[in-house]
Amino acid sequence: MHRLLAAGLTVVAAAALAVGAAFGIVALLGATPDQPNTPLVHYETPPRGQ
Repeated sequence: MHRLLAAGLTVVAAAALAVGAAFGIVALLGATPDQPNTPLVHYETPPRGQ
């Protein structure tokens, strides 16, 4: 009986750990980056009179 209880508790603990890891990964993927959204290439616009 003790082995069955230990196995059940192990299964419950493993499932809880897997669910927690999944939520953590989803939270990390949904995080916004800290870098500013500035373009690396700037194109000069010609004056309007030309």
